[in-house]
Formats: sequence, structure tokens, C-alpha cells
Amino acid sequence: MKERFFKYQSQTTPHPLAMEISHARGSYIYDTNNNAYLDFVAGVSACSLGHSHPKVVSAVKNQLDNYLHVMVYGEYIQKPAVDLCELLAKNLPDSLEKTYLVNSGTEAIEGALKLARRATGRSQIIAAHNAYHGNTMGSLSLMDFEERKAPFRPLLPDISHITFNHEPHLKHITTKTACVILETIQGGAGFIEPKNNYLAKIRKRCDEVGALLILDEIQPGIGRTGTLFGFENYNCIPDILVTGKGLGGGLPIGAFTASSKLMDTLQNHPKLGHITTFGGNPVIAAAALATLREITESDLMSQALEKEQLIRTHLKHPLIKEIRGKGLMLAAILFSEDIVNQLVLKAQAHGLILFWLLFEPKAIRITPPLTISNSEIIKGCGIIIDLLNSMQSK
Repeated sequence: MKERFFKYQSQTTPHPLAMEISHARGSYIYDTNNNAYLDFVAGVSACSLGHSHPKVVSAVKNQLDNYLHVMVYGEYIQKPAVDLCELLAKNLPDSLEKTYLVNSGTEAIEGALKLARRATGRSQIIAAHNAYHGNTMGSLSLMDFEERKAPFRPLLPDISHITFNHEPHLKHITTKTACVILETIQGGAGFIEPKNNYLAKIRKRCDEVGALLILDEIQPGIGRTGTLFGFENYNCIPDILVTGKGLGGGLPIGAFTASSKLMDTLQNHPKLGHITTFGGNPVIAAAALATLREITESDLMSQALEKEQLIRTHLKHPLIKEIRGKGLMLAAILFSEDIVNQLVLKAQAHGLILFWLLFEPKAIRITPPLTISNSEIIKGCGIIIDLLNSMQSK
């Protein structure tokens, strides 16, 4: 199968990990030789309830018996999508009441940007240095990493950048600004949390100049930081909320949510201001609904904070400089890029899945399923410590 993988399927790097997958259950992924790998990555924060969670699988199977795709988004009333949007609204502030379902996080970002420009009549978009919001042309335009952008220029115009947590840059948000778009916790940059009430100050500045605030919760959202949405930790409510990844329970989804007044601007002038064929797909919406219900009706969110402390307790080593992030959105910052590369590769050989971050080469991603057990956390941390010990002794 590996030979066919390289021959027929496009890869994203010259050296993919290329593990041959047989099946996955709970916190484990199994290869075709039936080796078990404890998953500390959860599909890059996507598998909130672990792999093949029975409630998600049951919801998918039940929906399969009723209908699959029937019509482009927004034309027919499909119960799984309506129920999902309603449940999101019930768990959000009153100003975030209407949701547009799409197929991925980056598509949700595209919709949010269009909505901001449509609603304000302005063109300038302000993003953060070292931001990552996806790889479609609009989302890519928000990035300031020229090495990744240069091959695809020209990109979206009128994009400016500010430094996350750097308050003097608030002055760059003006009456020409359509929106400021930020990750609630910067992901690819190294899981950097807002400090000193930074997001609230951004919120205040946007209100002063009439700009909209978009918060990208594709990674921090859906219970990963101990609250359903990361912004709940930082005294700030966005005008537009973007979600994805963990909402789908392992299936592809994205969503952007705003007030009815804002969202209704996409209905007319022009009609079909934003359209998608498969957004709100009933099978995926059923999976997302089951995921959201399980997270909101259980104690998984409070457990995320307890499990964070367990990881911090068991992941202390001279080669670990610090651990950033909140809940089960954590990054261990090591002292060199070489140690990170060795650790990711050696961990897989020892039955533990770790992964890199996009812009911070000294970081190890630790984003396990919210359902991971305490004993599995201790086991995974033990593997990391043992490998670091072996590297330190050389």
C-alpha cells in the first residue's frame, strides 16, 4: 500500500510519516501490523472524543439510513443541521445566534472575511504576525510567512499585520479596517495565549472604529481549553466566531457564527453571497451534533483542565524549556529543533504519536483527545521523558 500511496496520492511534504492505518479506537491508532500508537495529537485537535466514539458512530449510522446529500446548503430544512446550529446558539452569547455550516476551517475563514467586508463596506483586514488560518487563497493571504506565500502571489490585497499581545499596535486598527482576525490562542506560532486582557483591548478598539472582530477558534474551540470556546477565558466576545476541527468528531466541518443582522447580509445584494454544496451535510452535522452534545453534557471540559495539570506534572525535564497553552491545547517547547525532530520520530517508533507546529520549530504538539484517560496521559508522558533521557545521555 505504501508504494501505491506514493504513486497515486499527492503528498504535502517530501517525507510524510507514512504510517499504514488499519483502524482507530479511543486514544489509539493501529497500523496494518496491529501495532498500537497512543495518540497525543488527535488528528491535529480534530478528534475531540477520540477515535470512533460510539455516540458519533451511532449518529452517523442512523443518519445514513435516512438520507445523505439532498440539496445545496440553505435550501432544504435538514434536521441534523438545524439542531446543530440551535445547540451552538444555546451555548453562545446572545449576539452569536446564527451559524453558517461549511466543509472546513479554512472555508469558514473565507466566509467570515467576506461577511466582514460585505457588512462594513471596508477592505482592510488586519491579522497577526505568525498567524495561521488555513491554506486557501484568502486564508493564505492572512499569513505573513513570505516563504509560504511567495509561490502563490498575487494574493488578497489590503492585508496588514499586528503583533499578537503587542498593545501599541492597536493604533493600526482604524476607520478603514473592515475586521481584525485573530486566533484566540495562536496555534502555529507556539500556542501563545493572550495576556494582560489583550483580546478585550482589541474588542474595545474595534468598537471605537467600527471594525468587526473575528476570532478563529478552529483549534481552541469545542472544549479543548476547559470552556466550550476559548474566548470565554479571555473576557472578549467576537462579532464573528469561526470553528472547525474538533466540532466534527473526526469528520470534516467548519462554521462561522454571528448575529442575525450580520449573517443576513449574505442573503441579498447579491443573492447567494456565500454558497456551498456540501456545507451542512446531514451525516457530518449528525456527527457534530453528537460531539457537541457529549462535550456540553459531560464533564470533559473540566477534565481538560485537570488533565492539563497532570501533563504539566509528568512532563518535566531539563530539555523542556516550558509548556505553553491551556487545557488540552498544549505545546512543549524544547531547546532545539533537532531535539524536536528526533522526539517526534522516535516517539512513533515507541508507540506514541506526537507532531510539530507550523511556525515554532522548537515545539511539540500535545493535543490528545478530550477523552484520554489519566493513565494514558501518564503513559505517554513517560515515553517522552524516557526518550529525552536517552537523548540527553548521548
